[in-house]
Amino acid sequence: MFEKEKLDQQKEKDKGWNENKVEKVLSKFPERRKQFVTGSNLKVKRLYTPADVEALDYDGDLGYPGQYPFTRGVQPTMYRGKFWTMRQYAGFATAEESNKRYKYLLEQGQTGLSVAFDLPTQIGYDSDHSLSEGEVGKVGVAIDSLKDMEILFDGIPLDKVSTSMTINAPASVLLAMYIAVAEKQGVAADQLRGTIQNDILKEYIARGTYIFPTAPSMRLITDIFEYCSQEVPNWNTISISGYHIREAGSSAVQEVAFTLANGIAYVEAAIKAGLDVDTFAPRLSFFFNAHNDLLEEVAKFRAARRLWAKIMKERFKAKSEKSMQLKFHTQTGGSTLTAQQPDNNIVRVAIQTLAAVLGGTQSLHTNSKDEALALPTEDSVRIALRTQQIVAYESGVAETIDPLAGSFYIENLTNTIEQEAMAYIEKIDALGGSPQAIEKGFIQKEIMDSSYEYQKQIESGDRIVVGMNKFQVKEAAPKGLLRVDPSVGELQKDKIRQLKAERDNSLTEAKLAELRKAAVGTENLMPFILEAVRAYATLGEVCGVLREVFGEYQQSVIL
Repeated sequence: MFEKEKLDQQKEKDKGWNENKVEKVLSKFPERRKQFVTGSNLKVKRLYTPADVEALDYDGDLGYPGQYPFTRGVQPTMYRGKFWTMRQYAGFATAEESNKRYKYLLEQGQTGLSVAFDLPTQIGYDSDHSLSEGEVGKVGVAIDSLKDMEILFDGIPLDKVSTSMTINAPASVLLAMYIAVAEKQGVAADQLRGTIQNDILKEYIARGTYIFPTAPSMRLITDIFEYCSQEVPNWNTISISGYHIREAGSSAVQEVAFTLANGIAYVEAAIKAGLDVDTFAPRLSFFFNAHNDLLEEVAKFRAARRLWAKIMKERFKAKSEKSMQLKFHTQTGGSTLTAQQPDNNIVRVAIQTLAAVLGGTQSLHTNSKDEALALPTEDSVRIALRTQQIVAYESGVAETIDPLAGSFYIENLTNTIEQEAMAYIEKIDALGGSPQAIEKGFIQKEIMDSSYEYQKQIESGDRIVVGMNKFQVKEAAPKGLLRVDPSVGELQKDKIRQLKAERDNSLTEAKLAELRKAAVGTENLMPFILEAVRAYATLGEVCGVLREVFGEYQQSVIL
């Protein structure tokens, strides 16, 4: 973009400014640190000029919104057409309680649903299983059967809202339940819009709610790809998640690298299963974190979009531009929230919201101020939603597309993150791909080292967290926190007993037997899971059959 002669002149001017102006000031007024870094420890120069983006090619590196390489956004008009989907993540206790919360959020202006499931549901156990004791309804809603799913979406027209479900190992079962609920509402599967997270590789890396070994887990994922491409064409079949990788302590570069490496593994698995890349790739979606370093986060989103476009075009020879688009949901950083002075979290979330919007997100969840302490109250959820609405309607940042483009710092940082993320992907390729890198502990160790370094900086005071390691005040114990009643577990057990007494158990057993036979073979499992769910087989029963056939994953020990 710049003429060599003018760049040479610029470099001379930069040198003169440093020698004639900066050095004189530094001798009297030293800077507050010897070295400045981003939130992820990337070095930050004092000043960025055209010399820092001398190799930038507008068409090749930036282009226009809605066209390759999508650095500036996946839609030609972005938020001038419509805002991102405001999708607050919610779910707790019973389906009845969560249904009330969803209706409240929709009344307050939320434009999409995002379902949080409790821990037993996430790992495929019914509420009456011994391992579920004390965990039912605690970190999300308990869903044991189609009956619970019917209650969860009672009065919510599934042809009018899009729904995201944070579910991984049993994603096929919850998707089947959603399809079955829609059928009961008279809504055809091809009218459904939404996303299942369905990202098992990041569970092995960072989160831990896995069930099955790698190979059958990947089979379930590709079965969903194939089934939905034919039966649920508007559904996003996976949300490849960097969010939890970042929550585990990764840097921004690692979040991009490890997420896209997982994406590569899913694409390879689908192609190996016989699917054409352009039949499933347009329905892939991604899920990223938004941290406090505003400019680094904006550059991260832009770099991820460009890198994925190149991977799909050059590595997988995708022909459709839709296959090259990295569409993503963002959630503000839960690990950045503090239990100390929780009102400060409102400010943190506002900064993170700006980062996501300036970075071109397609949907957004904003965390509530009290989430470092408990599940959010209605009041704190409303403030979190209002944060998005104020950014959308009052800040002006959504009026033009990619407003920080052309900033010497942003463009330099976008390039740096892309290059360093690609270097990680090449290392993972050399190890045989993401599943093999996970088995060898490479990815987990990189995240652990990054997390350890970050924590050391906080404890030494090199990194300031306002209200936690600096600017502390004496605080009273928090009041008014949302607590889930322990009786929820007993309520769910009663529901399961009643369900099993009322359903046609011979039909249920027959459908589970058909599923077991299909799991031993090679057929697509989605139709069999859907039939079992329609017969009111419980989540635990379906996952139990698959456990019998597939076995369970055993975590590697990482030293």
